[in-house]
Amino acid sequence: IAVDSDFDTCQRLVKQSFEDPELKQGLGLNSANSINIARLMAQVCYYFEAAAMVEDVDRLVLSVPSGNFGNVTAGLIARRIGLPYKRIIAATNINDTVPRFLESGQWDPNPTVATITNAMDISLPNNFPRVLEMESEHGLELTGLLRSIALSDEETRDALRALYRRGYLADPHSALAWCALERSVQPDEEGVFLCTAHPAKFLEVIEDTLDIDVELPPELDAVKNKTVLSRTIGGQFAELKGVLLD
Repeated sequence: IAVDSDFDTCQRLVKQSFEDPELKQGLGLNSANSINIARLMAQVCYYFEAAAMVEDVDRLVLSVPSGNFGNVTAGLIARRIGLPYKRIIAATNINDTVPRFLESGQWDPNPTVATITNAMDISLPNNFPRVLEMESEHGLELTGLLRSIALSDEETRDALRALYRRGYLADPHSALAWCALERSVQPDEEGVFLCTAHPAKFLEVIEDTLDIDVELPPELDAVKNKTVLSRTIGGQFAELKGVLLD
């Protein structure tokens, strides 16, 4: 089901579905995204693997492309259960609710803006309450540990170009995380940025930015011309519920 709106609307529809007795009892719904804590449990492992590859985990700084803040939450869980990295950066685009909150203490979401890092076009990240509870309920001191940096589309394109000149083809989200890391990491620190998508997922952005042709992986190439099976609905819960019960 495609929704003619933004991610925040989609997430609201999912939560409404979970809260609807008829859908809960009739369909047994679950979520594949980071609303489901099982998704975060798997992501916790990424951070231990990264730490195993650096020289000194106490100097490790992590930078994570952040939209719904599930991956960052997993990183904070890793820290709380014993991984002693130094700090973590939540790298966002201009949908900067969290960077502004961490700076001012005021939760003031703006309307969501479309960007070239569209998986992070989120103004109401579902997992940020979990981030705050890591401090309030589990004793994880966020001051000095968590920082959030917002970058524009043009800064992200510049990061794509800079990484490509170094011989690394990244998707826009990963390039944004690298740029945030470059701006923040200190000489006595060791940085790791998380890559969260294959470049082929963003062909138009990469080919336009780098003026290159990107070859599709065989798995994508084999299905690129198949018929799209989704139907499109508006952003109203009643319409989604009708489709699910049909």
